[in-house]
Amino acid sequence: MSWFSCISPCRKDVSKIEDSNGIRSSSRYTLDSSVSGRGKAYLGSAEHNKGQCSLKGKDKDVNSPKCKAARSFTFRELANVTRNFKAANLIGEGGFGRIVAIKQLNHNGLQGNQEFIVEVLMLSLLHHSNLVNLIGYCTEGDQRLLVYEYMSMGSLEDHLFDLNPDKEPLEWNTRMKIAVGAARGLEYLHCKANPPVIYRDLKSANILLDNDFNPKLSDFGLAKLGPVGDNTHVSTRVMGTYGYCAPEYAMSGKLTLKSDIYSFGVVLLELITGRKAIDRTKIQGEQNLVSWSRPFIKDRRKVVQLVDPLLQGRFSVRCLHHMIAITAMCLQEQSNFRPLMGDVVVALEYLASQPYKPEAHTGGTCSHPPSSPSQGHMFMFPREPDASKISMHV
Repeated sequence: MSWFSCISPCRKDVSKIEDSNGIRSSSRYTLDSSVSGRGKAYLGSAEHNKGQCSLKGKDKDVNSPKCKAARSFTFRELANVTRNFKAANLIGEGGFGRIVAIKQLNHNGLQGNQEFIVEVLMLSLLHHSNLVNLIGYCTEGDQRLLVYEYMSMGSLEDHLFDLNPDKEPLEWNTRMKIAVGAARGLEYLHCKANPPVIYRDLKSANILLDNDFNPKLSDFGLAKLGPVGDNTHVSTRVMGTYGYCAPEYAMSGKLTLKSDIYSFGVVLLELITGRKAIDRTKIQGEQNLVSWSRPFIKDRRKVVQLVDPLLQGRFSVRCLHHMIAITAMCLQEQSNFRPLMGDVVVALEYLASQPYKPEAHTGGTCSHPPSSPSQGHMFMFPREPDASKISMHV
């Protein structure tokens, strides 16, 4: 197992995960899966020692500092910590988990053994502060369960859409913090993993948040290894979430790293507007976020109309223009015009370093972000962030 440069030599060999019926699956075949399913997420109770969960696997403490490998649990162990999966401990349904959150996969769903193993392998081999931590799994009988770290603030979509009147909306600085963290996680998949990994299911529901609103990408059931060598793309079934899929991928099934960049652009647009990628409750013409936003993006005078009204004007207008420019680059219809994730991270980190301060705000003081020292590219922020004109200059 030398596919990923981030593998620690102390980790257990996860290329083979054994079901209780003796069937073994190798990552050589399962990493190429293209179907993902959904399940239920339960919050499990566990004893803690100095802030660490003491839930143990079959042979080791899952939080042992010597090894970060995902551990194998028995079904009885997981049933005990969730009090036999009582409804009171159900914290959500969907493709996300919530020390400890246990995702029980739907037996009637789309996710089968191979797809389950894809997620276990990906999260066992990939480790980054902006990727959710997989603690362990269970493959006893026909049970398929994943044990994640607990992300106390839920998902990004919980804080953007359909908020209760008593719930505070995300501040501009917090939105920038989430954008930067999600970008760093995606940059790790694209630039640090070897070979690169195409996430393929980037959306606000899959960005989980901790107490300090630090984001972590979750749900890797659709992830694919990216093209290597002379290959320019990976051909696969079109999967993902409507509204987030890149147009060229949706039409041809040709998957590239730039497909993820488009999805990231949609998430940025959600952070700016507070609107869903697809919202059937809106009137005709406003249901698709990207389509609805393009006229505003192309007209500098209308850009402010995009902003989430819950922000009540508490943002820097000039920084907003730069943020819109980055978003427009990511949403270019031609994939080769979209930026690399490393360049996006550089630009967003700079904007996040210029936080909005209400008491000192005088219309915004964000200057132009610097060029990326690693990629040799420079983001050009034109006077009018027109999606048809914004480009990367080498």
